[in-house]
Amino acid sequence: QVQLVESGGGLVQAGGSLRLSCVASGITFSSYRLGWYRQVPGKQREWVASIGSSAAAYSDSAKGRFTISRDNAKNTVYLQMNNLKPEDTAVYYCKATPIYGNLDDWGQGIQVTVSS
Repeated sequence: QVQLVESGGGLVQAGGSLRLSCVASGITFSSYRLGWYRQVPGKQREWVASIGSSAAAYSDSAKGRFTISRDNAKNTVYLQMNNLKPEDTAVYYCKATPIYGNLDDWGQGIQVTVSS
């Protein structure tokens, strides 16, 4: 059974930083592509960043401020978020997808709130 558990969210002032973590269990972590998404009430969930075996990709809103990384030894993917803005306020979700498959697994989400 796949389980993804996010942590590290919370309340931060604009310009501050947070690091989100997502610990995975029940999968061969190194064989998965990992991603971070976010969602605000009334809007669709949007992609933030993703990472395969090494290469990372970012949305335009995340580029230059956020960094995604992974530690296969710890089955953990991180999202370092710097220079946070109020518009980054959302519930952030971790997603795991097999590199050679298309079945997604999601975490339960974690709230990030950026005050102005």
